[in-house]
Amino acid sequence: MPGYDVLVIGSGASGLAAALSAERSGARVALATKGSIQSCNSAKAQGGIQAAFGDDDSPEQHAEDIWKSSHETANMELVTVLTSEAPSAIHALEELGVEFTRENGGYRLARCGGASRKRLLQVGDRTGHAITKALRDAVEASTVTVLPNSPLLSLDEGWRARVGEHDVEATTVILAAGGRCFREAEVRGELSTNHPGATGEVTQIALDAGAEARDLDALQYHPNGGSWPQNMQGYSIPETTRAYGAVLLNADGEEFTDSLGPRDVVAQAIVDEVAKGKGVETPDGRPAVYLDTTRIPREDAEISLPYMLRRYRAAGVDPLAEKILTYPVLHYQNGGLVIDTDAKTTLDGVYACGEIAGGTHGRNRMMGNSLLECVVFGRRAGRAAATAAR
Repeated sequence: MPGYDVLVIGSGASGLAAALSAERSGARVALATKGSIQSCNSAKAQGGIQAAFGDDDSPEQHAEDIWKSSHETANMELVTVLTSEAPSAIHALEELGVEFTRENGGYRLARCGGASRKRLLQVGDRTGHAITKALRDAVEASTVTVLPNSPLLSLDEGWRARVGEHDVEATTVILAAGGRCFREAEVRGELSTNHPGATGEVTQIALDAGAEARDLDALQYHPNGGSWPQNMQGYSIPETTRAYGAVLLNADGEEFTDSLGPRDVVAQAIVDEVAKGKGVETPDGRPAVYLDTTRIPREDAEISLPYMLRRYRAAGVDPLAEKILTYPVLHYQNGGLVIDTDAKTTLDGVYACGEIAGGTHGRNRMMGNSLLECVVFGRRAGRAAATAAR
């Protein structure tokens, strides 16, 4: 049975960041993942990553926005760590080769839903792809042992893990296996933005082992799921469309909500508008409202939304020439395993980071904070697990 100091479960941004951090802290590390090392939700994250770089901004202001967006349910110890370490997390990603979009000698920053300042950094609209690729390249160039096609099947004290066909013994374990929204959407008969691997078994294994959790019922709907054409259904239209001027309109062409409000507020407003009979219907009979993307300046769209434009144009729709149809779609597990500021769960020797962990977002997450959480708490989990293993 191979022995390691640290076993990481999951190959999204948080798992990759954790594995890299643990290895750089001198640990012998294995990373096991359900499918290929490339398969994850993080790579699908388009909108961006938040960090307070603006002259009018600060980590404290970022934290205040999170507190308000969470409806005062977030763990502020975790939030303070998240926002204070955000700038250094960005610089660490740049050292790995991530090139954030820049303008006028600084970062090109956008304001996203629930934010009081412009603080969203982007790599076009493929930010998650760029971040996971850089982290993955670094892991593959390191001494980390990667075990693809090896889902976590069991975890026994010690810690002995069965991952796929491998039995692995590790001093500490980092759970970074994401949420459950793909499976939950199937159960509800709804659309989801999630990768098919987001099915939640690892959370259940941790709960069965005695880990505490919080807010597991608080699942988030992305306000702007693609509704039509059919091959765009379940696509998460970047929230940056609204940051750059797109607005939500009902069947009468009226604005009915603050298009840059917190995600849960905007999603609920769309559902309510349709319930009032003021929505529109897709050709296949699904509910929707309009997202008027024709208001986005062409230059902003070409710099910050190129992937979205390509996707829609390939489907026969030009978002800069016509409004697109949208409706909320299941997106993110806000709650998860209880952690402290070192990402330690209530189980001795077990850490959690990324979407599987709860508290950082409370019951409602702002966009751009999930990739940030993955990097900040992935790095912390890796360091803490390596130190504990020694």
